[in-house]
Amino acid sequence: MKRITALLLIPTVVATLSIFGCGTKEKTADNGKLKVIATTGMIADAVKMVAGDKVEIYGMMGPGVDPHLYKATKGDIEQFHNADIVFYNGLHLEAKLTDVFEKMSMTKTTVPVADGIPDSLLHHPKKFEGHPDPHVWFNLALWTNAVKSISATLVEKDAANAEFYQANCDRFVDSIITLHDKIIIEIQQIPKERRVLVTAHDAFSYFGEAYDIEVIGLQGISTVTEAGLYDVTQLVDLLVKRKIKAVFVESSVPRKSIEAVVEGCKADGHNVIIGGELFSDAMGERGTPEGTYLGMVRHNVNTIVNALK
Repeated sequence: MKRITALLLIPTVVATLSIFGCGTKEKTADNGKLKVIATTGMIADAVKMVAGDKVEIYGMMGPGVDPHLYKATKGDIEQFHNADIVFYNGLHLEAKLTDVFEKMSMTKTTVPVADGIPDSLLHHPKKFEGHPDPHVWFNLALWTNAVKSISATLVEKDAANAEFYQANCDRFVDSIITLHDKIIIEIQQIPKERRVLVTAHDAFSYFGEAYDIEVIGLQGISTVTEAGLYDVTQLVDLLVKRKIKAVFVESSVPRKSIEAVVEGCKADGHNVIIGGELFSDAMGERGTPEGTYLGMVRHNVNTIVNALK
C-alpha cells in the first residue's frame, strides 16, 4: 500500500490545522476538564476507563467505521482546535490522518498509543511496505501497553488527578489480563483441526498468535484495496481442500467479498456458512456490551467458538 501524503489526502484539514498551529496553551473545557480526542472506539473506551468523568472525551470513529479509510470531518477539525490531548493508534492504522497527526504533534500533545509496544512484538507483513500490522488490540496483553501509555499521558497533563488515573489504569489492566487468560482456555474448546479463523481482512493475526488459532484474511491488513477475483478463488480453493465449515464477516468491512467466497464454495460442492459478524477495526453500538473493548472481545470469542467447535 502506497504511503499517502498530506497533500494528496486531506488538504482541507492540513490547511485548517495550519491556522491554529501556533501556540501550545491548553484549551480546557469550561468546567476545567481536559478535552481529549480518541480516534478509534477501542482507544476512546480505554480513555473512559482510565479517566472516568475527569476529562471530556470526543470519539472520532463510531460503530462500523473503517479507520483505514477514515477522513476527518468538519466536526473533527473543530475538535482538533480545542483539544488538549489527541490519542490515536499509530502504526499507520489511521492511514489518511497520519501526516495530520504528525504535524499536530509539533504544537499539541498527540500520542500514538501503540508506539509503546516493543518492535520485537509487532508483526511486519511483507505486503504492508515496511509498516507493522496495527491491529495490536487483539492480543490483549499487548493492548495493556496502550492503556498504560494513555494513563501516563493523563497523569503528566493532570497531576492533580494522578492517583485516580493510576488506580483506574491498574484495575482496567487487571480486567484485560483476566480476559486474556480466559480466552486462551476458551479457544482450546475448538478442535485443533477446526481452529481456523477466516475473515474479510487480516485484522486478527495478533489474536491468532496469542490464542493459538490459524488466521486467514481475504484481504491484507489494510482495506484500502479491495479483494479481487484471484483472492476469492484462492480462498475458495483453500476452504474446499481443507473442508473449513465457517467464515466470518466484519462490522466495518463490506460483506460482498466473503459472500462471494461462500457462493464459490457452494458451486464447488462444499457448504460454508457465515459463522457470524466480528468486530475488528470498530466496536459495537454505544450503550451495548459490544460497545466496550472488553465486551467486543468477548463477543468475538463467543462467536468464533460457537461457530467452529
